[in-house]
Amino acid sequence: MTYDIHFLRVEPGRSFDEAMQEVGSAYDPEAEPDPMNPTDAQRAVWDRLTRRISQEVGPITSEEYLYSLTLWRDGPAGHLQLDYAGDSAFIGIPYRYSGQAALPIMVEAYRIARTVEEECGLEGYDAEADQSVRTGDVGVAAARLGGVSHWARSRLT
Repeated sequence: MTYDIHFLRVEPGRSFDEAMQEVGSAYDPEAEPDPMNPTDAQRAVWDRLTRRISQEVGPITSEEYLYSLTLWRDGPAGHLQLDYAGDSAFIGIPYRYSGQAALPIMVEAYRIARTVEEECGLEGYDAEADQSVRTGDVGVAAARLGGVSHWARSRLT
């Protein structure tokens, strides 16, 4: 289980919630997901995105999978994963950063999230903190990650 930040392509005049409902209504849990076959334009976006993140944030590892292009960031702040599928993406952060240890990884996650918005044209939403990535408060997100991580460590281990 991870702390997730979701990204969708939101058409003008629509809200993130409307776009998410549309994706949810089309979801069929019985169907096999369609493999991602990245277009040249999507590959160009991915290349720009990974280059920019590695220059501005630090070293990354990336790989192409059947359903997404995936990036991992393992740095001094911690670990996160970014999956990109063209019209959607998400960042997952493990619940292992309790209390103040959550702030550095969330600062990094929001920095990457805002880069995803700029390079991919997707809108990011942090459902855990109930806020937009663009205008959200990283301190609120860090408090949420740190609190849930602390709860999980104290109750589940």
